[in-house]
Amino acid sequence: MSRDPSLNGMIYFEAVARHGRVARAADDLKVSPSAVSQQIKLLEEMLGVSLFRRDKRQLSLTLEGEQLFMAVTSAFGLLRNARQTISRQRESHQLIIRMMPSFAVRWLGPRLAGFIRENPEWDLRIDASPDPSNFDREVVDFDIRYGPTTWEGLHCELVLSDYVLPMCSPAYRDQIRAEHGPDDRNILKHARLIDSVRAVVQWDNWLAAHRVVRSSTSAALRFDRSSMALEQAINDIGVVLEATTLARKELAEGSLVPLVPALGAVRFPAYWIVSPSRHQSRKLVQVFKNWILTEAEEHERAMLSFLQDNNITADSTLDVFNNITPKK
Repeated sequence: MSRDPSLNGMIYFEAVARHGRVARAADDLKVSPSAVSQQIKLLEEMLGVSLFRRDKRQLSLTLEGEQLFMAVTSAFGLLRNARQTISRQRESHQLIIRMMPSFAVRWLGPRLAGFIRENPEWDLRIDASPDPSNFDREVVDFDIRYGPTTWEGLHCELVLSDYVLPMCSPAYRDQIRAEHGPDDRNILKHARLIDSVRAVVQWDNWLAAHRVVRSSTSAALRFDRSSMALEQAINDIGVVLEATTLARKELAEGSLVPLVPALGAVRFPAYWIVSPSRHQSRKLVQVFKNWILTEAEEHERAMLSFLQDNNITADSTLDVFNNITPKK
C-alpha cells in the first residue's frame, strides 16, 4: 500500500531547496544536518526519484524536485494564509451568529443598537437563515435555533420561551365578533385563519385541542415566514396563531390584540443557543450570550405582565405539538 510523504519530510525538503545546502536548512529548522539528510533520503525513497543533484557542496533541484518544490511552496503558502486568517479572527472582535429570519428582524433587530453602542469595536455578522449551521464545515460561532427538538453533540442553552395565541387587528376582532357573536369557539369556526407554515404550533392542532370544528366555507391563508403572517393580521385580513415573542411591539401598541383571551396561550421552550462546546470558551461568545440572556429576561417579564393584564393563562401541557420538549 502506498503512503503519503510525511509533513516533516516536506518541511525539511522545502528548507533544503530554499537554502541549497543541508547545513543552512538544519540551522533554519534548529535540527542537526544528519536529521535533515535522513528525512530527504526517506522522502526520495518513498517517491522513488532523486530530488537533488549533488554538485560538490551545493545542491540543485532535479526536474522532479522542481515540481515538488512548486507544489510544496504553494501548499505552505495556503497554510500560512489560513493560520494568519484564523489568528486575526481570534484576536479581532468578530462574532458570527445564525438565526431564524423572523426572530432576527422582529426580536433581535430592535435590541441590537443597544449592544452595538456598548461594544462599538465589534464586527458582528448575523446570518438570517432557517437552516442550522454545520459547525464542522462553516465558520459560525453559534446558532439561535427554534423549536422543540434535540441537537446531539452540541451545547444547548435556553434563551426564550414562546407564548403562542390567536391574534388579529382590533378592526378584525370587532368585525368577526359583530358577525358571529361573543362565543369564542364560534368566532374561530368562521374566522379567516392565517397560517405560519413553519411554526411549531399549528392551527389544526390548536383547534382540535380546543374542540373547535371549522366551517366548510371558512378560508385560510398560508405563509412560510412568521413576519409575513403577522403583517397580514395587522392589515385586518384574519387571525394568526403566532408567538408573542415576535409580536411584542404590535401587542404593546395595540395594532394586534388577542382574539380569544379566555382560551389562553400555549407556552413552550422555543429559542436556544446552540454551538459546539469548544465555542463556549470564547470571550466574545460569553459576552454576547450574557447580553442576550439579560434581554430575554426583560422580555419574559414584559410578556408575563401582558398575559396577566389580559387575563390570559399560559398552558405548557396542552397537546398542540405532540408533547415534544426541547432538551439540552
